[in-house]
Amino acid sequence: MVEVLSGPTGRGSYSGALLEVENLHVEFHTRQGVAKAVNGVTYSVNPGETLAVLGESGSGKSVTAQTIMGILDMPPGKVTGGEIRFRGVDILKLPEEQRRRIRGEGISMVFQDALSALNPVFPVGWQIAEMFRIHRGSSRSDAKKKAVELMDRVRIPGARDRVNDFPHQFSGGMRQRIMIAMAIALDPEILIADEPTTALDVTVQAQIMGLLADLQRDSNMGLILITHDLGVVADVADKIAVMYGGRIVETAPVHDLYRTPAHPYTKGLLESIPRVDLKGQELYAIKGMPPNLLEMPSGCAFHPRCPYRREDCATAVPPLYPISGTRGSACHYWREVVDGSR
Repeated sequence: MVEVLSGPTGRGSYSGALLEVENLHVEFHTRQGVAKAVNGVTYSVNPGETLAVLGESGSGKSVTAQTIMGILDMPPGKVTGGEIRFRGVDILKLPEEQRRRIRGEGISMVFQDALSALNPVFPVGWQIAEMFRIHRGSSRSDAKKKAVELMDRVRIPGARDRVNDFPHQFSGGMRQRIMIAMAIALDPEILIADEPTTALDVTVQAQIMGLLADLQRDSNMGLILITHDLGVVADVADKIAVMYGGRIVETAPVHDLYRTPAHPYTKGLLESIPRVDLKGQELYAIKGMPPNLLEMPSGCAFHPRCPYRREDCATAVPPLYPISGTRGSACHYWREVVDGSR
């Protein structure tokens, strides 16, 4: 029997990392075979800290987040190993009722597509207020007042007049703000933002990222920012975990990673960012395609696309080699990557 800390989420003084994911493995059992979506992911988040999780589609970023939240479809999904500790307690071993108390109040999530995530037949204020009616037992009138306050907090103009509007009556940026309002309604200690700026123009992207940073600063919550866009995280993240083929292939403080990437995949991502000083030149692209999770390559999953590959890359899976401090790279030849030699 697992014992949880007192209170709905065990709030109070806690000296360790708020969230720790350790050696997590997740599979999907399909008619075509077993897809190994997450293969030994390990990371942690402290209060007030921002972890950016980067990678292409299919790298395991969102599956890891869904497993943390306890909303992974099982079946076909199945957690085959590892731990997810919130305030030191492995929440994978908790009964569903206790996980529900953590979900929303302890750990909350902003989903990728706001238009799909919001219910089209209910006003946005009703959907935000539902958090207070279900979790706090608030009356309908009190919950609606709190919904208006939250809409003001995420900077939706004329919140009192728009609380009864439906999702389709808002722009993409405003819908994303509503999703953020729902996610922070219960003052979570960890917020997972899954591609929060997808399909938004550059100006609105900056506004959403600024909003998340302000909310984090006000509440000292830990933030996990899931994205494939290195440009989005440069100014907001404290540390970065780069994922490929269900594994973390590099971890580093944000400025160290941008200055000297230590994995060929990370280096390729950085080189593919458009730059003003390279105007007119062909934009770099990583050759090949991401691996098929049903038929993962032997050895290093990136070796079929890697310009640094050697014979042993196809046979030996590289561990996350420690570099310095919290830096690590899952590349046998990370020193050559850092030096820039091939």
